[in-house]
Amino acid sequence: MSTAQGLRVAGVTVRVGGVTAVRGAALAVPPGTVAGLVGPDGAGRATLCDVIAGRRRPAEGTVHLDGADLTGSAARERARRGIAGTSGEPERWRSRTVRESVRAAARRHAGLREHGGRTARDRWARRRRARAEAGDRADELLARVGIAEFAELPVRDAPPGVACLTGLARALAAEPAVLLLDEPWTDLPERRSRALEVLLRDLAAEGVAVLVAGRDLEPVLGVCDVLHVLDGGRVIAAGPPAEVRADPCVRAAYLAGAAPVTRCPPSAAAAPRRAVRTRTPW
Repeated sequence: MSTAQGLRVAGVTVRVGGVTAVRGAALAVPPGTVAGLVGPDGAGRATLCDVIAGRRRPAEGTVHLDGADLTGSAARERARRGIAGTSGEPERWRSRTVRESVRAAARRHAGLREHGGRTARDRWARRRRARAEAGDRADELLARVGIAEFAELPVRDAPPGVACLTGLARALAAEPAVLLLDEPWTDLPERRSRALEVLLRDLAAEGVAVLVAGRDLEPVLGVCDVLHVLDGGRVIAAGPPAEVRADPCVRAAYLAGAAPVTRCPPSAAAAPRRAVRTRTPW
């Protein structure tokens, strides 16, 4: 019988200086589901994601993965145990090509993960073989997220949105049990956004627990099985997306007076970018 329980966060409280950024937040993401975590800027969404990833310690509360308490563990240990995401990536990898960036992530995972074998020599040989195959693994992942055509471009020179999908490919290279995504649709054109929705559903069907965080409600509604809404650091509603969207507390605290949301924010509103060195249509 499988022991996989997925991600469970309970009673998490985070204080930053004299401010309580998150207040007793709780959520669960079982294997094979896509969960949404939305809330406006300042609601505590990014802080809660940092707690899950191990980049910030909570003052109270716990984080469990498949029943194991990871509350006191570092980000590196959580990554080894199966939590991977697209936020918190070092800036230095943006100077690499898209393929080099994903290949480096695949090689790192091959060195960190446990490899079966009857002897230490067998395990060492399998680890070495996995690291040697990192390039092929990177090519598979680039094709899966839909950016194989940009493989030889430096990440910083690729079209808007490619960097985000590169981060997704890097996260998938870790073969995660829990995939934590922050604003995954940023800068994606409509067709790429739709393709990403399909990919997330496919990953869930393969048994991955997917948590999608964002400030806007509408992009998350169509892909998640359960939706959590934060306001003032508290989870004010959780449940099926349609029910949560209609919740009076959500409409009063989150939707009322909010600017219309769009699935694909116009790139003109973003900071100036370097010229794209490709003729391939994005």
